[in-house]
Amino acid sequence: MNISFLSGLLHLADPTLPIGGYTHSNGLETYVQERIVHNVETAREFVQNMLQYNVKFNDGSFVKLAYEAAEKEDLQAILALDNECNAVKCPKEIRQASQKLGLRLIKIFKRRESFPFMEAFEKAIRNKEANSHYCIVFGVYAYLMEIPLYEALLGFYYTSVAGMITNAVKLVPLGQLDGQDILFALYPVMEKTVWETMELDRDMVGLCNTAFDIRCMQHERLYSRLYMS
Repeated sequence: MNISFLSGLLHLADPTLPIGGYTHSNGLETYVQERIVHNVETAREFVQNMLQYNVKFNDGSFVKLAYEAAEKEDLQAILALDNECNAVKCPKEIRQASQKLGLRLIKIFKRRESFPFMEAFEKAIRNKEANSHYCIVFGVYAYLMEIPLYEALLGFYYTSVAGMITNAVKLVPLGQLDGQDILFALYPVMEKTVWETMELDRDMVGLCNTAFDIRCMQHERLYSRLYMS
Protein backbone atom coordinates (compact mmCIF):
# COMPACT_ATOMS: atom_id res chain seq x y z
CA MET A 1 0.00 0.00 0.00
CA ASN A 2 1.34 3.42 -0.97
CA ILE A 3 1.44 5.62 2.12
CA SER A 4 3.85 8.26 0.81
CA PHE A 5 1.19 10.87 1.60
CA LEU A 6 1.24 10.04 5.31
CA SER A 7 3.85 12.56 6.45
CA GLY A 8 1.97 15.35 4.69
CA LEU A 9 -1.32 14.27 6.23
CA LEU A 10 0.15 14.12 9.73
CA HIS A 11 1.56 17.62 9.27
CA LEU A 12 -1.59 19.11 7.75
CA ALA A 13 -3.86 17.59 10.42
CA ASP A 14 -1.54 18.17 13.38
CA PRO A 15 -3.68 19.60 16.25
CA THR A 16 -0.61 21.52 17.48
CA LEU A 17 0.03 23.22 14.12
CA PRO A 18 0.88 26.87 14.92
CA ILE A 19 -2.11 28.50 13.23
CA GLY A 20 -3.78 29.73 16.42
CA GLY A 21 -6.39 27.02 16.84
CA TYR A 22 -5.58 26.73 20.55
CA THR A 23 -7.01 30.23 21.12
CA HIS A 24 -10.52 29.24 20.02
CA SER A 25 -13.11 27.09 21.80
CA ASN A 26 -15.77 27.49 19.08
CA GLY A 27 -18.49 28.19 21.60
CA LEU A 28 -17.53 25.50 24.11
CA GLU A 29 -16.57 28.13 26.68
CA THR A 30 -20.19 29.34 26.70
CA TYR A 31 -21.50 25.78 27.10
CA VAL A 32 -19.19 25.29 30.10
CA GLN A 33 -20.13 28.58 31.78
CA GLU A 34 -23.81 27.70 31.29
CA ARG A 35 -23.08 24.33 32.99
CA ILE A 36 -24.41 22.46 29.96
CA VAL A 37 -20.99 20.82 29.61
CA HIS A 38 -19.77 20.03 33.11
CA ASN A 39 -18.30 16.49 33.30
CA VAL A 40 -16.83 13.68 31.21
CA GLU A 41 -20.17 12.45 29.89
CA THR A 42 -21.46 15.87 28.82
CA ALA A 43 -18.08 16.71 27.28
CA ARG A 44 -18.16 13.51 25.21
CA GLU A 45 -21.75 14.25 24.19
CA PHE A 46 -20.82 17.78 23.16
CA VAL A 47 -17.89 16.66 21.00
CA GLN A 48 -19.84 13.82 19.39
CA ASN A 49 -22.85 16.02 18.64
CA MET A 50 -20.64 18.75 17.23
CA LEU A 51 -18.98 16.25 14.94
CA GLN A 52 -22.13 14.50 13.73
CA TYR A 53 -24.56 17.41 13.56
CA ASN A 54 -22.40 20.44 12.90
CA VAL A 55 -18.91 19.80 11.52
CA LYS A 56 -20.09 17.09 9.13
CA PHE A 57 -22.64 19.37 7.47
CA ASN A 58 -20.42 22.44 7.49
CA ASP A 59 -16.62 22.48 7.60
CA GLY A 60 -16.24 18.75 6.90
CA SER A 61 -18.41 18.97 3.80
CA PHE A 62 -16.56 22.07 2.62
CA VAL A 63 -13.27 20.16 2.91
CA LYS A 64 -14.69 17.49 0.59
CA LEU A 65 -16.14 19.98 -1.89
CA ALA A 66 -12.94 22.05 -1.97
CA TYR A 67 -10.89 18.88 -2.50
CA GLU A 68 -13.07 17.92 -5.48
CA ALA A 69 -12.97 21.44 -6.95
CA ALA A 70 -9.16 21.50 -6.67
CA GLU A 71 -9.08 18.11 -8.37
CA LYS A 72 -10.84 19.73 -11.35
CA GLU A 73 -8.64 22.85 -11.10
CA ASP A 74 -11.84 24.86 -10.83
CA LEU A 75 -10.86 28.11 -9.11
CA GLN A 76 -14.30 29.66 -9.56
CA ALA A 77 -15.83 26.73 -7.68
CA ILE A 78 -13.33 27.27 -4.86
CA LEU A 79 -14.22 30.96 -4.66
CA ALA A 80 -17.93 30.13 -4.61
CA LEU A 81 -17.43 27.54 -1.85
CA ASP A 82 -15.34 29.96 0.21
CA ASN A 83 -18.04 32.62 -0.04
CA GLU A 84 -20.76 30.09 0.77
CA CYS A 85 -18.78 29.00 3.82
CA ASN A 86 -18.49 32.65 4.86
CA ALA A 87 -22.26 33.10 4.54
CA VAL A 88 -23.22 30.13 6.73
CA LYS A 89 -20.89 31.14 9.59
CA CYS A 90 -23.31 33.53 11.31
CA PRO A 91 -21.36 34.19 14.57
CA LYS A 92 -18.71 36.84 13.93
CA GLU A 93 -16.06 35.20 16.15
CA ILE A 94 -16.36 31.85 14.36
CA ARG A 95 -16.27 33.46 10.93
CA GLN A 96 -13.19 35.54 11.72
CA ALA A 97 -11.41 32.63 13.39
CA SER A 98 -11.91 30.42 10.34
CA GLN A 99 -10.50 33.10 8.06
CA LYS A 100 -7.42 33.63 10.23
CA LEU A 101 -6.74 29.90 10.55
CA GLY A 102 -6.92 29.53 6.78
CA LEU A 103 -4.47 32.37 6.16
CA ARG A 104 -2.00 30.93 8.65
CA LEU A 105 -2.30 27.48 7.12
CA ILE A 106 -1.38 28.93 3.74
CA LYS A 107 1.54 30.82 5.29
CA ILE A 108 2.96 27.58 6.68
CA PHE A 109 2.51 25.25 3.71
CA LYS A 110 3.60 27.68 1.00
CA ARG A 111 7.06 27.39 2.58
CA ARG A 112 7.14 23.72 1.58
CA GLU A 113 6.05 23.98 -2.05
CA SER A 114 4.52 26.58 -4.34
CA PHE A 115 1.40 25.35 -6.14
CA PRO A 116 0.08 27.50 -9.01
CA PHE A 117 -3.52 26.68 -8.06
CA MET A 118 -2.99 27.84 -4.47
CA GLU A 119 -1.20 30.95 -5.71
CA ALA A 120 -4.29 31.80 -7.77
CA PHE A 121 -6.46 31.30 -4.68
CA GLU A 122 -4.13 33.54 -2.64
CA LYS A 123 -4.39 36.25 -5.28
CA ALA A 124 -8.19 36.06 -5.03
CA ILE A 125 -7.92 36.42 -1.25
CA ARG A 126 -5.68 39.49 -1.61
CA ASN A 127 -8.18 40.96 -4.07
CA LYS A 128 -10.97 40.32 -1.53
CA GLU A 129 -12.72 37.87 -3.85
CA ALA A 130 -12.42 35.14 -1.20
CA ASN A 131 -12.23 34.85 2.59
CA SER A 132 -9.54 32.18 3.18
CA HIS A 133 -11.68 29.82 5.29
CA TYR A 134 -9.68 27.08 7.00
CA CYS A 135 -11.76 24.16 5.74
CA ILE A 136 -11.45 25.36 2.12
CA VAL A 137 -7.67 25.78 2.42
CA PHE A 138 -7.40 22.37 4.12
CA GLY A 139 -9.32 20.66 1.31
CA VAL A 140 -7.27 22.32 -1.43
CA TYR A 141 -3.94 21.48 0.21
CA ALA A 142 -5.05 17.90 0.88
CA TYR A 143 -5.58 17.41 -2.85
CA LEU A 144 -2.40 19.26 -3.89
CA MET A 145 -0.37 17.15 -1.44
CA GLU A 146 -1.87 13.97 -2.98
CA ILE A 147 -3.64 12.89 0.20
CA PRO A 148 -6.58 10.57 -0.61
CA LEU A 149 -9.98 12.07 0.19
CA TYR A 150 -10.96 9.51 2.84
CA GLU A 151 -7.71 10.01 4.75
CA ALA A 152 -7.93 13.80 4.36
CA LEU A 153 -11.41 13.84 5.89
CA LEU A 154 -10.38 11.50 8.69
CA GLY A 155 -7.42 13.76 9.45
CA PHE A 156 -9.66 16.82 9.44
CA TYR A 157 -12.16 15.22 11.80
CA TYR A 158 -9.40 13.96 14.05
CA THR A 159 -7.84 17.40 14.46
CA SER A 160 -11.30 18.92 15.04
CA VAL A 161 -12.18 16.34 17.71
CA ALA A 162 -8.75 16.55 19.37
CA GLY A 163 -9.06 20.33 19.57
CA MET A 164 -12.51 20.18 21.16
CA ILE A 165 -11.33 17.60 23.69
CA THR A 166 -8.27 19.67 24.61
CA ASN A 167 -10.52 22.67 25.22
CA ALA A 168 -12.91 20.59 27.34
CA VAL A 169 -10.04 19.29 29.47
CA LYS A 170 -9.00 22.88 30.21
CA LEU A 171 -12.42 24.42 30.65
CA VAL A 172 -14.54 21.86 32.55
CA PRO A 173 -11.89 20.88 33.75
CA LEU A 174 -11.25 17.18 33.10
CA GLY A 175 -8.30 14.91 33.73
CA GLN A 176 -5.92 14.28 30.85
CA LEU A 177 -6.86 10.57 30.84
CA ASP A 178 -10.53 11.51 30.70
CA GLY A 179 -9.78 13.38 27.49
CA GLN A 180 -7.99 10.36 26.03
CA ASP A 181 -10.92 8.11 26.92
CA ILE A 182 -13.26 10.44 25.02
CA LEU A 183 -10.93 10.33 22.02
CA PHE A 184 -10.81 6.52 22.07
CA ALA A 185 -14.61 6.35 22.29
CA LEU A 186 -15.00 8.59 19.23
CA TYR A 187 -12.77 6.61 16.84
CA PRO A 188 -15.70 4.71 15.27
CA VAL A 189 -17.81 7.89 15.18
CA MET A 190 -15.09 9.72 13.23
CA GLU A 191 -14.76 6.87 10.73
CA LYS A 192 -18.54 6.66 10.26
CA THR A 193 -18.75 10.42 9.80
CA VAL A 194 -16.13 10.32 7.04
CA TRP A 195 -18.24 7.87 5.01
CA GLU A 196 -21.37 9.93 5.63
CA THR A 197 -19.59 13.08 4.46
CA MET A 198 -18.41 11.43 1.26
CA GLU A 199 -22.01 10.49 0.42
CA LEU A 200 -23.73 13.61 1.79
CA ASP A 201 -26.50 15.23 -0.24
CA ARG A 202 -25.22 18.60 -1.53
CA ASP A 203 -28.45 20.26 -0.41
CA MET A 204 -27.61 19.41 3.21
CA VAL A 205 -24.35 21.36 3.22
CA GLY A 206 -24.53 24.38 5.52
CA LEU A 207 -27.23 22.86 7.73
CA CYS A 208 -28.07 25.39 10.44
CA ASN A 209 -27.27 24.63 14.09
CA THR A 210 -29.20 27.39 15.81
CA ALA A 211 -28.29 26.60 19.42
CA PHE A 212 -24.61 26.38 18.54
CA ASP A 213 -24.73 29.73 16.72
CA ILE A 214 -26.45 31.35 19.70
CA ARG A 215 -23.84 30.03 22.17
CA CYS A 216 -21.07 31.32 19.92
CA MET A 217 -22.70 34.75 19.76
CA GLN A 218 -23.13 34.77 23.54
CA HIS A 219 -19.42 34.10 23.90
CA GLU A 220 -18.68 37.65 22.74
CA ARG A 221 -20.35 38.97 25.91
CA LEU A 222 -19.22 36.50 28.57
CA TYR A 223 -18.02 38.18 31.76
CA SER A 224 -14.67 36.38 31.58
CA ARG A 225 -13.08 34.52 28.67
CA LEU A 226 -10.07 32.29 28.15
CA TYR A 227 -10.68 31.87 24.42
CA MET A 228 -11.22 34.21 21.48
CA SER A 229 -14.30 32.29 20.32
